[in-house]
Amino acid sequence: MAGKDRAAGAALGEVRFLTVAEVASIMRVSKMTVYRLVHNGDLPAVRVGRSFRVPEQAVHDYLRDSFVETA
Repeated sequence: MAGKDRAAGAALGEVRFLTVAEVASIMRVSKMTVYRLVHNGDLPAVRVGRSFRVPEQAVHDYLRDSFVETA
């Protein structure tokens, strides 16, 4: 079990977290929109003190999954 814990910790240590402002910049939306996505559960985030950090991969996944094909 200790080996599994170490492997999970290593993977977690490689996660790059973004601030709400950085996410807003990447998505070209307001910070309030990012907060809404986090509070609605559409965008996973970790609370650190009074602020949120969003895993970078979660932003890419959200954008990929939200793509809409138009006619």
